Amino acid sequence: MGESLCDRFALEGLRVDWYQTGTDALQAINNNNYCMVISDIRLPGLNGEELFEKLLAEKRALPPFIFITGYGSIDRAVRLLKLGAADYISKPFDLDQLIEKICKLCPAPQFTPPAVQSCHTLGISPAMHNIEESIPRLARLANIVLITGESGVGKEYVAQLIHRHSREGADALPFVPVNCGAITESLLESELFGYEKGAFTGAARTRKGVFEQAHGGTLFLDEIGDMQLSMQVKLLRAIQERRIVRVGGEIPVPVDVHLICATNRDLKKMVEEGAFREDLYYRIHVIRLRIPPLRERKEDILWFAQMFLRQCAEQHGGETRLIPPFVEHALIDYPWPGNLRELKHSVERACIMSPQATLEPSAFFDETPGQQHTPEIADENSLSAYLSGCERKFILQALERNQWHFGHTSASLDISRKNLWEKMKKLGIQADRDKGGSE
Repeated sequence: MGESLCDRFALEGLRVDWYQTGTDALQAINNNNYCMVISDIRLPGLNGEELFEKLLAEKRALPPFIFITGYGSIDRAVRLLKLGAADYISKPFDLDQLIEKICKLCPAPQFTPPAVQSCHTLGISPAMHNIEESIPRLARLANIVLITGESGVGKEYVAQLIHRHSREGADALPFVPVNCGAITESLLESELFGYEKGAFTGAARTRKGVFEQAHGGTLFLDEIGDMQLSMQVKLLRAIQERRIVRVGGEIPVPVDVHLICATNRDLKKMVEEGAFREDLYYRIHVIRLRIPPLRERKEDILWFAQMFLRQCAEQHGGETRLIPPFVEHALIDYPWPGNLRELKHSVERACIMSPQATLEPSAFFDETPGQQHTPEIADENSLSAYLSGCERKFILQALERNQWHFGHTSASLDISRKNLWEKMKKLGIQADRDKGGSE
């Protein structure tokens, strides 16, 4: 959580020091002039409550304190408010809500212009930060960029960022995307280079291809690995000569485009197998950006999930939903074979399927009506199986903590006893009377 908060604060332009113990924080507060302190109540050694009381005992002017608390410590947070704390926020919380509290309490001069606009960010993981930092330079200096990565990682979005940084006023210049894998070989040539009137049956007028449409801007060729060898020759010629000839035409047309290619395939292996031209490979492989899959940058998963939740709330006019901790753990550990595209669809489905503010595991996956969705019978590689397994483990731990007292367990989980019984039945948890299972 500390790392995620620091990353978000940096994007907001906040200067922040992070200390992981109350003792270190106490020393830092005594030695620095902070405009605000944000502290978890539960800390190793000197906890947040004791930290605040020690500072109060010194009878000195204190900066505003915002405390982060779990459900079971809200009474302690209320007590700290009575002692003079500025505010508290309970887990799980929306980062935007915390930022709003900070903005109200923290003087504006403590904010500095963020280095990266949050609307353009690619995530909070080091790998994506490195990519984002490299984009302005390679966009200005490289005329051809190759983006590789699995389906759904956001290759086109990265291409759009490169386009925006390519030259001054780039937002007003064309960005033309083409999915090479979605167009048949017979149509791809006319799509890329255009055609003259009468070039073939149905060519009733002259039409510009995407190279001409993107003139002065950026042409994005997605899934270039699916292009047939015969078209690869013509593409290479267009790249080298910086001009094209329309189908049915004879006069070369000059084109000036910033070319970005993308693929989810291993082009080097395809070259070895003879499925991709070696000369074209080295022509487009001058600058390569590899976008790692979500399973390699797990710190981005919850960040994007929260962003998608906010987008859903804005689109549908509702409040931002909450993801409970055990579901967060499940989302982080799930491999997401569909990457960001799959995550976004899962979040959208959860917002639609769940009428509650706090999203339950069942909201994140499709479930056939009447189907018993248990870890034992679900596909072990599915998101539904993993979430069900996490929910089952979480409820079992709560039952153990409360000596299988169902009233106490349901209260600790903040659900009704009826809801607890339904979940136990659905997840195959048998009431253990030997352990004192009672109402």
